[in-house]
Amino acid sequence: MSETAALKHYFGAGLAQRLSGLIQPYAPGFPAQAFAGSVAAQVGPLELKGRVAVIADELRKALPPDYPEALRTLLNILGPENETEEGMFKNGYFLMPVAYFVEKYGLSHVGLSMQALYEITKRHTSEYAIRPYLEHHLEDCLRLLNDWTHDPSLHVRRLVSEGTRPRLPWAKRIGVLRGDPACNLALLEPLMDDPSLYVRKSVANHLNDLTKDHREITINWIRDRLDDGGKRVVWIARHGLRSLAKSGDREVLDLLKSFD
Repeated sequence: MSETAALKHYFGAGLAQRLSGLIQPYAPGFPAQAFAGSVAAQVGPLELKGRVAVIADELRKALPPDYPEALRTLLNILGPENETEEGMFKNGYFLMPVAYFVEKYGLSHVGLSMQALYEITKRHTSEYAIRPYLEHHLEDCLRLLNDWTHDPSLHVRRLVSEGTRPRLPWAKRIGVLRGDPACNLALLEPLMDDPSLYVRKSVANHLNDLTKDHREITINWIRDRLDDGGKRVVWIARHGLRSLAKSGDREVLDLLKSFD
């Protein structure tokens, strides 16, 4: 059984009961039994994403109809921030339906919702939930993302790179921001020498995505960064150019040789 196949069973009645227990102290009228029962009745034939969607949809029905009020309740159950590079998925999976709740229902409240995604990503991840906001509220997102490149939380800094990746795994592909790869690269620039390997891995993966549709621009941009960069930048360049190197791209192979 694959990891994804095994993980899907986490998103069922047991998680619904856990969420109910977390929510009730902040919303005493929360219909815990009906919520868990409705989730259990629907998730059986569904795969992981479908199960997450069911839980988010049932949260929407069970919480107050006013989105800001419902969101305030959910923000109370997030728990402590993850201050390490490990465990954001394993320990934070219970928040995946909360992130999807914001993704699906919060687009008309962009300020509140982006702040919620900021908090969620420090415990789990908002890399998927942020993508509709990039589509519908790009300029608002860019103003925040530029600030977040300097955030104290490594998870927030990683979100800047990971959430805007054109080919993010498990997510719908998106074009480069404003239709211009320079916009993506401007967000990556402050992260090229990030102290967190977790963030640098995301930057390298983002650059690797960009090489597949914007080869020349990306190679030239990386070459320019190498002129003043240290070992961290060299590492990102190697990993960011890996697909081109694997394909035998002569220009990239020559550039990589110059690192040795």
